[in-house]
Amino acid sequence: MILRYDIPGTIEKQITLSENEKIYYAVPIDIDANGKWTGDSYLIVTTLKIYICNTSVTDVLIINELENAKAEACVGGGILSVKKDGRHMVLAHYSSRHLARYAYVARGINILISGRFEEVISHEYERICPNCGRVIPGTKTCPKCSGEGRFLGVFLKMAKPHKKQFFGIFFLMIMAAVTTLLNPEVQKHLINNVLEGGGDMATALRFLALMFLLSAGIVIVNVMKSNASARLGSRIASDLRGQLFEKYQKLPLSFINDRRPGELLNRITQDTRYISDFMADVFCNLFAILFIFIWDVIFMLVLNTKLALITFILVPVVSIIMISFRKTMGRIFHLQYKKNDDVSSDLQDVISGMRVVKTYGKEKDESERFKRVAGDFALIQKRNERFWAGFDLIVSFLMGLGVVVVVYFGGLDVLGGSMSAGELYQFITYTLLLFQYVGWLGRLPREITRLTSSLERIYDILAQDVEEEDKDLKEFDIRGEITFDHATFGYKSYQPVLEDINAVIKPGEMIGIVGASGTGKSTLINLLMRLYEIDDGRILVDGTDMKDISQKSYHSQLGVVLQETFLFSGTILDNIKFSKPDASALEIIKAAKLANAHDFITRLPDGYNTYVGEKGYTLSGGERQRIAIARAILPNPNILILDEATASLDTENEFMIQKALERLTKGKTTFAIAHRLSTLKNADRIMVIDGHHIAEIGTHSELLERKGIYYNLYNAQIQT
Repeated sequence: MILRYDIPGTIEKQITLSENEKIYYAVPIDIDANGKWTGDSYLIVTTLKIYICNTSVTDVLIINELENAKAEACVGGGILSVKKDGRHMVLAHYSSRHLARYAYVARGINILISGRFEEVISHEYERICPNCGRVIPGTKTCPKCSGEGRFLGVFLKMAKPHKKQFFGIFFLMIMAAVTTLLNPEVQKHLINNVLEGGGDMATALRFLALMFLLSAGIVIVNVMKSNASARLGSRIASDLRGQLFEKYQKLPLSFINDRRPGELLNRITQDTRYISDFMADVFCNLFAILFIFIWDVIFMLVLNTKLALITFILVPVVSIIMISFRKTMGRIFHLQYKKNDDVSSDLQDVISGMRVVKTYGKEKDESERFKRVAGDFALIQKRNERFWAGFDLIVSFLMGLGVVVVVYFGGLDVLGGSMSAGELYQFITYTLLLFQYVGWLGRLPREITRLTSSLERIYDILAQDVEEEDKDLKEFDIRGEITFDHATFGYKSYQPVLEDINAVIKPGEMIGIVGASGTGKSTLINLLMRLYEIDDGRILVDGTDMKDISQKSYHSQLGVVLQETFLFSGTILDNIKFSKPDASALEIIKAAKLANAHDFITRLPDGYNTYVGEKGYTLSGGERQRIAIARAILPNPNILILDEATASLDTENEFMIQKALERLTKGKTTFAIAHRLSTLKNADRIMVIDGHHIAEIGTHSELLERKGIYYNLYNAQIQT
């Protein structure tokens, strides 16, 4: 999301920056104090001041004199206000399109007020194109403003590794074009020299044999061309699928969470298939048809200029019709692809949540809902195909009319003696080729629209910024000292979930994390797992900023057991050794015994080779949890994260696992979230999260003596 717009030159000249001052934010003010639309008004925030500009600088505020900034959502828009000398001042009114933008700016102003100079960066998409004002359909760039040339350039860039195959296909296209254009010439001589000129049978057979060879050559070359294009298309699609899948794994969770599963699935399956189809059905003919089209026009002009010009009158008419409907085609087919995403996403949701659907007996309701979504897609598809059928009918009628015109005026020339019958037949053949390829070119916009839509969605993923693993990042054995230094994080950086977290965790210390739902406990462990990067401050591991440590090295020394246990479709053995693929059978069995899983695994018919279904639903909740614990402890991690690790176990198994975890956590830095506070009695310290901050931290006894938040939570559970 843009937080620094280009400032008009007239305003920029009026802003004089001091030596250490620089502009952080510059955003439009599109509503004035009277609620009317306005333009050329900006709110500009530097490291020291806030400027309010309306064609000129109208107000300046010193940031050090402010107490707080707040962006509030109102009906149809919002207001940005600051607190100065104990009273609130409204700085700007803005429309709904800028709500999130001003929330980021308010967050940035508050950071500057606190005396820090970190700049807030937004990784959100622009919802509305700043150039044309259209809603952007879930991609990084506006399809209209990007232009098709850009995406064709992207396609050529993707195809660059296969340039040898492209040259081979191009050569086959030229061969197909030459053989196609030669055939009418042979047919002309057959008619003039044999049928009208009284030639002998031997001459006729020579012409027929040549026609047969050319026709066979056309078929053979076209088959070779189509096969080569199909193979190349499949190879490009396969490469793109690999790149997309690799990119998906590098993208931050925030990006994945903002998109529906069906949409992401379609980009890696259907959109790449569209590119493969374009190569097999369109690209294999594209240059051949353009080559034939050009030479076809030249031959027609050479044969009969007057007749050619009469024929060409219809070509601009057909072209104008195609161009006039071009934007409509792009819009309606783009909508069709979007609705297809909705169908796939709904199907994915229902299949993934089938247990819940069946549990509540909602099969009929979900079927009806899916029918509505599929019906909307079918309605749009039917409407698009009806539009295309009507469009194709008009073009075909005009081309048929063109052939009738050629036969009429050409017949008059033959009767008048200015043209031979063979030349007329040759001219009619070229005319049929001309209109055939005009019709093909008329259908090309639809294929180009589908190609550019697919390229747009694929490029949208591949162009995402990710933090590449730096080879120079540190790899070392972690002792387990964790330091939170003014750490602040929000899933939307302008809305912190955790704010100004400060704590030092000693190596080997067990930290219990408690607090009410929604206070940020899971967010804290998400940061420790490096699923998200903090917005402000630092998290240090053994005195080194976490960002400077190799992710591979860090995650190899991290063990995690989450509340929502996830098992992959595969064997129990595969699921346990997922955290350490090169583990020996002895190590796997040891980890399973430590997690109290070995006994129930060996009682299964196939033991460790027992196949578990999707998400492991063929096992009980407690069995899945124990396998997850075995997976976490297999690599002997130095940092353990336990999110309700024993929540799914019965009392007996919970006791045994607790004893196993006590042995396991000795000497390892451990963070344990638990709602049953009795399980955290033996923790070295307990961290209480409340109001987005660390409200309390201390031992179980110390926190009870304080009679604060933890004391109230503990007593409430005892009374329950």
